[in-house]
Amino acid sequence: MTRIGVVTSGGDAPGMNATIRAVTRVAHSEGLEVLGFERGWDGLLTNTFRMLTPRNVGGILHLGGTILRTSRSPEFRTVEGVQKAAETLALNNVDGLVVVGGDGSLRGALELSKMSDALIVGIPTTIDNDIFGTDETVGFDSAVNTAIVEIDKIRDTANSHDRVFIVEVMGKKRGFLALTIGLTVGAEVILVPEVEYSLKKIVGTLEENDAKGKKSGIIVAAEGIGDTHKLLREIEEKAGVEVRLSVTGYAQRGGNPTARSRLLANLFGKKAVELLLNEQGNRMVALQEGKVTSIDLKEVCSNEKQLDLSLMKLAQTLAT
Repeated sequence: MTRIGVVTSGGDAPGMNATIRAVTRVAHSEGLEVLGFERGWDGLLTNTFRMLTPRNVGGILHLGGTILRTSRSPEFRTVEGVQKAAETLALNNVDGLVVVGGDGSLRGALELSKMSDALIVGIPTTIDNDIFGTDETVGFDSAVNTAIVEIDKIRDTANSHDRVFIVEVMGKKRGFLALTIGLTVGAEVILVPEVEYSLKKIVGTLEENDAKGKKSGIIVAAEGIGDTHKLLREIEEKAGVEVRLSVTGYAQRGGNPTARSRLLANLFGKKAVELLLNEQGNRMVALQEGKVTSIDLKEVCSNEKQLDLSLMKLAQTLAT
């Protein structure tokens, strides 16, 4: 093991730069060269990279986004594309590759491992926190806190005008973000893609709150639950209350990573390099019960992380 590569792929997440920095500096401390492939998998398809050193990754720990940039690559999803990426690694004598990204990136890493002699290690980095085998991903805490700051302010205006606000957060398929955000802001209603919502139940909750003297409310909804504009109109019609919609959108992907996201980036980056030095490929770094460990990449891609629905019940209890 003399030279490794690092690539950031898929949707960006706060902490990607911190992860690049950690991998680079730990690798150099062990005498390894580091190549940073640019624009995600496209960098491996076009052989576009830069040499990463302890100095040129300085000053990026606190930055959102990724200095290597990222993209979604349709070509890499083909057998020919994966083969081309494997050839790029061989051409540049890359002995190991660290893949920083979410579910799609890790699946791509698994496919690449089947065609490349380079050892592949994944670092789960996504605001969705939907990766099997790890309790938390780099960037999740940052995205949660971005939404919390906004919703805390929305709560003020909701109280002032006796309004109900639907706050749409990211999460097309999974509700980890919405559930954690809803619980931590004291939302009266939380809507996630995993559970089909009932308009009747939502209206009932708002009416019960009104009877208790609560004239405002916050509904946190993952974007994957459906048309929130339509939901707004339906609630106004059925409950007879004023409803407003606020969409957090891509702001959750950007901004400075929190201390928690930076810590995970540092710990995961260190562990990834250690795995490569110990000639352990086809692994993903993970956090399990407070400890940094690793899990087989095939197992990660073959299973689905389950949403803890007991937290929904807790949120309902606390919001009464």
